[in-house]
Amino acid sequence: MLIAACGWAAAVVPVPEWARWALGGTALAVATGGMLTVLMGPVARRLAGESTPLSAEERKGLTATERIEAVNNARHTLLQAATGLVVIGGLVFTGAGLLYTSRTLEVSQEGQITDRYIRAAEQLGSGKQDVRLAGIYALQRLAIDSPRDRDTIRNVLSAFVRSHDTCTPADGKKALPKQCTTTAASRKALRDIPGVRAGADVLAALTIAPTLVTRNANGDITSPLDFSQVRFPKTDLRGPDLRGPDLRGAYLGGANLRGAYLLDARLDSTYLGGADLRGAWLEGARLEGARLEGARLKDAELKGADLRSTWLVGAYLRGAYLRGADLRAATFSGATLRGADLQGADLRGADLQGADLRGTYLQGADLREIRGMTEQEVRKSAEVDQATKFD
Repeated sequence: MLIAACGWAAAVVPVPEWARWALGGTALAVATGGMLTVLMGPVARRLAGESTPLSAEERKGLTATERIEAVNNARHTLLQAATGLVVIGGLVFTGAGLLYTSRTLEVSQEGQITDRYIRAAEQLGSGKQDVRLAGIYALQRLAIDSPRDRDTIRNVLSAFVRSHDTCTPADGKKALPKQCTTTAASRKALRDIPGVRAGADVLAALTIAPTLVTRNANGDITSPLDFSQVRFPKTDLRGPDLRGPDLRGAYLGGANLRGAYLLDARLDSTYLGGADLRGAWLEGARLEGARLEGARLKDAELKGADLRSTWLVGAYLRGAYLRGADLRAATFSGATLRGADLQGADLRGADLQGADLRGTYLQGADLREIRGMTEQEVRKSAEVDQATKFD
């Protein structure tokens, strides 16, 4: 009953940790003592061929020497039992000590991680770029040491980018850079504005954050980076690997994104007028309603991209890879598509008025309900086959 009561109290009753260990140790010690008593008593006699203990008459018949030996044997047995209990108790308390030390170490490590995170977050708020850069790399190291904090650190870095784009006024200043105040929406309006380079801290955050995204068993991104509404007009953004970012509503007019990795990016309603996307990887990207007038997309990889209702007026898409892309209701007025691969692309309802389709590959493409160009004009300029669909 004592063993059961102590065990139940240690497992169920809300008591301090030390009391829980004391109750558990007591239950274990009592159970061990009982087992030793049984083993050294009835079990030992049975193994020796004695099924019952000595009677009173048999004890009276013992000589003095035999009585002394019996007492010494009993003392020896009790001493062995006590020694066994001490050893078992020592093992129990040693194990408890090791577990306590392990838990203390875990708490200490968690405290260190928390302190490191707080210091890095404070560095991000510094007015000095070098200090902010150090904070970003400190967060990168913290994400390696503490995988469970990866999502939090990724979100912090994404927020840092959103609040430190090139259109965020510098400390103590209210005026925005020239490229952020233009009201024109064309490549021509941005042509004479000098390009800028994003700060080293922003580029570091743009580079590190994508390495912290969560992926499922198939390798697909399940937690995209939130870079929505960022503004980087006429900015050189080459270098960062921006796979799977959420750039919806961002302003990237005239930005230099040559060779940029924007796989599975969310670019819905993003302004990319006059942007340089030559050789960029946009496979699987969503650009529904995006504005790319005057954008240069030569040799860009856009396989399977969602470009529904995209504004591509005057866009330069020579040699672009758009096989299988969804281009329904897209506007290609005056766009250059010479040599572009649009095999199997869905161009239903697209506006092709004035588009240059010389050498464009349209085998298997769906061109039903296109506007601005007749079937004959398409056949005369582009490469089509029997699988190409017309009205």
